[in-house]
Amino acid sequence: MSTIRLLVLGAVRQHGRAHGYQVRNDLEYWGAHEWSNAKPGSIYHALRQMAKQGLLIEHETAPSTAGGPPRTEYEITAAGTEECLRLVREALTSYDQKMDIKSAAIGFMVELPRAEAVTLLKERIRGIEAWRSSVTEHYVPDGGPEQLGHIGEIMNLWVHTADAEAEWTRGLIARIEGGAYTFAREGEPFVGVLAEGEKNPYATGERHPGDAH
Repeated sequence: MSTIRLLVLGAVRQHGRAHGYQVRNDLEYWGAHEWSNAKPGSIYHALRQMAKQGLLIEHETAPSTAGGPPRTEYEITAAGTEECLRLVREALTSYDQKMDIKSAAIGFMVELPRAEAVTLLKERIRGIEAWRSSVTEHYVPDGGPEQLGHIGEIMNLWVHTADAEAEWTRGLIARIEGGAYTFAREGEPFVGVLAEGEKNPYATGERHPGDAH
């Protein structure tokens, strides 16, 4: 649920105000339906639930001039923004998060100040290194996985994955410290959402009853 909450809150926040189908369209544009549980039903459910929780405000709109049905538009609240940024911070820091929440957090890391993003990512590396040290008390990578029989391949996988993630994170920190990307309060942000009516080349075309609301 954390992933879909972050994706939906982040999409609404970037629009300022958006109806459910716009949010779904953006998530498909980002490919989130491929690497997360961001399916139409879960998106519309999350919008309704977070409106009940005070994270979003619902606005009823008039029918479109083209004859379309009225839609419910959503706007993020101060509590919603706080929750969105909390999820970003938590996922950037916690090295053991699943890939979907990590991916979503990277997508919204520019919502934070540059210095804070760097600090959180450095904390992530410290967590990876601490975990690696605890694992290698029982398994020495230089000795090869065979020392523990085929079960050693599990430890081998974990250590290699941790090393790769630490290396990638160091590279990301270097790029951010080198001035890459536009972070909070630095100027015009990167536009990652579709404008109303803009064609989505990555849309699934799957119909859902919630699309009209």
